[in-house]
Amino acid sequence: MDIGITRLSSKGQIVIPASMRKDLVEGTHLLVIREGGRFIVKPLDELEPELKEDIIFAERTEKAFEEFKKGTFTRKSDVDFIDDLESW
Repeated sequence: MDIGITRLSSKGQIVIPASMRKDLVEGTHLLVIREGGRFIVKPLDELEPELKEDIIFAERTEKAFEEFKKGTFTRKSDVDFIDDLESW
């Protein structure tokens, strides 16, 4: 097990210590799960394809719901909406 210490920036960003990210390439998508006081970080590509697809869909749904709650969502015709869904 590797252990490292990092800090949270004012923008909410963290740096994964270099020794722990040597196998990651720039642009790698990471899944972050918070369970109480514990954070789990895992490369998204390491997940089973079905689980990865479900997580991406859930994230998009959550973002859309937040836009709806803020009133910043975009209205679309039914055809445009279906086209967007098919692109997912």
